[in-house]
Amino acid sequence: MRSIWIILVLLTLFAFLVGWLKLVNSLFVSILLLTTFIKGQLVSEYFMGLKRVTLNYRVIPTIWLFIVLSSIAIAYYLPISN
Repeated sequence: MRSIWIILVLLTLFAFLVGWLKLVNSLFVSILLLTTFIKGQLVSEYFMGLKRVTLNYRVIPTIWLFIVLSSIAIAYYLPISN
């Protein structure tokens, strides 16, 4: 459990540093969305206790997280037209 916590902290620090150093471009946005998905999966499996339940219950937060992050990605990558 401690290693999961360390991974979550490191991924959060990575996201913070990307923003603080203003390294925001399409590549880093994709990487940040992927790391956010990984963090969400780790939280739902280990800290919400879904690792020990059947697949039916584990897939619900995964689909929700995928939809939310996909919506953010679509909104980011759509060109803004005036």
